[in-house]
Amino acid sequence: MPAVTADTLTLPRVGPPGADATERPVRSITSGPRAFEGEGFPVVRAFAGVGTAALDPFVHMDQIGAVEYQPGEPRGTDWHPHRGFETVTYMIDGKLAHQDSYGGGGLITDGATQWMTAGSGILHIETPPIDTVRRGGTFHGVQLWVNLPKKDKFTPPRYQAIEGGDVTLIASDDGGALVRIISGEIDGHGGPGSTHSPITLAHATIQSGSRLNIPWRRDFNSLVYVLSGAGSVGTAGHPIRQGQLAVLGSGDRISVTAGPAPDAPRTTALDVLLLGGRPIREPVFHYGPFVMNTRAEVIEALEDYQAGKFRSIPPNALKPNRGGGTL
Repeated sequence: MPAVTADTLTLPRVGPPGADATERPVRSITSGPRAFEGEGFPVVRAFAGVGTAALDPFVHMDQIGAVEYQPGEPRGTDWHPHRGFETVTYMIDGKLAHQDSYGGGGLITDGATQWMTAGSGILHIETPPIDTVRRGGTFHGVQLWVNLPKKDKFTPPRYQAIEGGDVTLIASDDGGALVRIISGEIDGHGGPGSTHSPITLAHATIQSGSRLNIPWRRDFNSLVYVLSGAGSVGTAGHPIRQGQLAVLGSGDRISVTAGPAPDAPRTTALDVLLLGGRPIREPVFHYGPFVMNTRAEVIEALEDYQAGKFRSIPPNALKPNRGGGTL
């Protein structure tokens, strides 16, 4: 996959566990159902069936694709509002264009990340650029929603463009795994993403037969989502495969091992997202594109949106492709 790659033999290595380190046990493994989002692009609902307390401070996550589009097929979302949280769009393969009502925008491609703080309210669109619509091609990414604590719900909107080359790269102790740190810190190595809620987000590629064992903050929860491939998680070796999410218990370290799927060649690598954060532990009222603390606050968000308080769609606005053949 075109997400940032590197020679792991030249990268900093994750240090060995201390004598008193404890491994995080697996609490649950769930399979995300498939659905369609926006104008009709396929997603896996990664957090489906998992309680909000286990996810906190995360609210929602979709794996977008992977799909191989024919010319004229790529689709995105139309303009829509958000308030009360941050959207994180990580493009592993392919291109996605972003534009918002506060002037943020750009092209997210091949390992780049868009970090949008919706805060007090914003309008935005995410859609494949016109050249992708015309030519087709591979489309694969992730969108994660990170909650904002009550004190930051009305923070001014902000946009961060994190290029693929900006991420911090480290390797497992045996060199068999590459870890791309997008935000937060792993073993003293910090990623470029700036967040309101303390979190860690990383993408790891683990070669078949290799094991990744990394330290994890004890005050963070921990989740492992499989983007592709198959393997096992935790010291007990719980099997896990593409589209599944593991929720881990408390401890100091996370272990993930790559192993071939029953119908895959032994050379298949395991790609996972590693994510966790300090729980906010506040009430969450989530309705559509708004993540607030109470029902009254969501009603207020709807009224403010309808009153035009999220600023206006710019005059040079991007438009989504709704399908219908080659352009």
